[in-house]
Amino acid sequence: MGSVAGDAARLAYPPARRDDSVVDDYHGVQVPDPYRWLEDPDSEETKDFVAKQAELAETVLAGCPDRENLRREVTRLFDHPRYAAPFRRGNKYFHFHNSGLQAQSVLYMQDELDGKAEVLLDPNTLSKDGTVALSTYSISEDGDYIAYGLSESGSDWVSIHVMNVTNQQPMPDKLSWVKFSSISWTHDGKGFFYSRYPAPRGGELDAGTETNINLNHQIYYHVLGTNQSEDILCWKDPEHPKYSFGASVTEDGKYIILTVYEGCDPVNKLYYCEISSLPQGIKGFRKRQEMLPFVKLIDNFDAQYQVVANDGDEFTFLTNKSAPRNKLVRVNIKNPELWTDVLPEHEKDVLESADAVNNNQLLVCYMSDVKHILQLRDLRTGNLIHQLPLEIGSVSEISCRREDKEVFIGFTSFLSPGIIYRCNLAPAIPEMKMFREISVPGFDRTSFQVKQVFVPSKDGARIPMFIMSKKDINLDGSHPTLLYGYGGFNISLTPSFSVGRLVLCKNMGFVVCVANIRGGGEYGEEWHKAGALAMKQNCFDDFAACAEFLISNGYTSSSRLCIEGGSNGGLLIAASINQRPDLFGCALAHVGVMDMLRFHKFTIGHAWTTDYGCSDKEEEFQWLIKYGCSDFLLFPTSLYTI
Repeated sequence: MGSVAGDAARLAYPPARRDDSVVDDYHGVQVPDPYRWLEDPDSEETKDFVAKQAELAETVLAGCPDRENLRREVTRLFDHPRYAAPFRRGNKYFHFHNSGLQAQSVLYMQDELDGKAEVLLDPNTLSKDGTVALSTYSISEDGDYIAYGLSESGSDWVSIHVMNVTNQQPMPDKLSWVKFSSISWTHDGKGFFYSRYPAPRGGELDAGTETNINLNHQIYYHVLGTNQSEDILCWKDPEHPKYSFGASVTEDGKYIILTVYEGCDPVNKLYYCEISSLPQGIKGFRKRQEMLPFVKLIDNFDAQYQVVANDGDEFTFLTNKSAPRNKLVRVNIKNPELWTDVLPEHEKDVLESADAVNNNQLLVCYMSDVKHILQLRDLRTGNLIHQLPLEIGSVSEISCRREDKEVFIGFTSFLSPGIIYRCNLAPAIPEMKMFREISVPGFDRTSFQVKQVFVPSKDGARIPMFIMSKKDINLDGSHPTLLYGYGGFNISLTPSFSVGRLVLCKNMGFVVCVANIRGGGEYGEEWHKAGALAMKQNCFDDFAACAEFLISNGYTSSSRLCIEGGSNGGLLIAASINQRPDLFGCALAHVGVMDMLRFHKFTIGHAWTTDYGCSDKEEEFQWLIKYGCSDFLLFPTSLYTI
């Protein structure tokens, strides 16, 4: 790694106009906000500012003599086939495949797993530059139709389209103003549920730069072949405009499950509607001025509830109710007074997921010290049947349904680009075989090593960190090092393969590290809460402790240590270089939440207050002002190309 610009002070940064007239009063505290004008992404002044910043970056990067060599190496390593696990709908199998350098993966279908696969949907054909992405999709139970959502240029706004699977012809259906939505078909194949926001005033906006706050999420049912104006409003809650909703049909097709969220915390309300109880079906509500008659099973935000399976009225849920590492419970929803534990909370490991398979079994995934464990258990009793063999790494996906005797399991790790296992559950001892393995040309995993260490933080908490490097490196403090972190919203950073990280290690001698700091979900809800709200400083302290460990143990020095994070991780990087500029030589803060006093005023930012707090409340303002100032500009202590 080499400096291409030396000291940042030698760069001629474009001037940023200060407007000192903008001062906000937060509970008696005057806070200047001189760059408020940058909140308008469509103004000519903002566009000019962004263009000049991009021009500066390009002139600096152009001075890197190894840039084109690195580009060629990254391109070469990315150019390998990748597959996702197959799944079945109706009498066909479906799977995603990327030949190597395609901007978007392509959806294929085939009659048999070893049969010829044909393209069903190729998002790469929808735009010249590959910026139209397939963001969500759902195939009807009979496999005859696919409803799919497309987003443009990275926007959260989605338009839903429908295709006839048999003849691969598009249907006239098009649904707009969809955001934060799944798609769930009723089992008769006549339509599906989705979530949307009301159309904005005037009906037009630039979905790529729009920053308006998102309010009044709603659930609709769309009848196949009709205009969106005829869609049936199933649920809204105008008294709580910041709530968001999701609707799904149970695997047996009998119930509609409505989940209600008020933010990003792992808590939700849960309502249900029995489809057979609707005398005229869902369509009968088209001309009625009322919503579907949902029954409120859980009507508070005390815990999270996810449906695992149901036998008629008897439901099994995954929940964190009185169980921060999660457990499985069972209840008859028509008689909800009695709840029983099926699989109690583990004393140390986090129950990440549970899927009903083979009629009366459960495929259970635990996270143990940031590594996944897969178990087969009895659905009725929760008793362990068999532990499935896995290397140290992550379960990236599980493809199964309750009736399936055969399931597909995706696996990855820092040194494994990806394996799809085919697991036969019919025998007494499940048969787990490799179905597909992803191979990267020129990558020899035996040349690298990965270790996990536990770093004491400022308050003594043990922070896991993975360290990847070439084998047998000398710990002399000379190695350029990348330290990545996130630490928020109950999100766990489990082992995964990255071509970018591989290039850093293989071609540039980097040590690459992933810090599992508090705020994430690596040890359950208590770990999450220990890095949220008033405890957010723990995230920054944990990250600094990991950096100090790497320096004191001879991996690197502060001048050769680069830190990286995105979104909430971008906030982590910004706070880290503000609090400890002495500790890092380079900082990469991607799309960070930087304005901690005003983030809740834009798009879906109000949902993030469950992790950060909100400056509208005096106590929470005092948390935020300590580490986040409005619209500050960030410059790394020196600039490197990676």
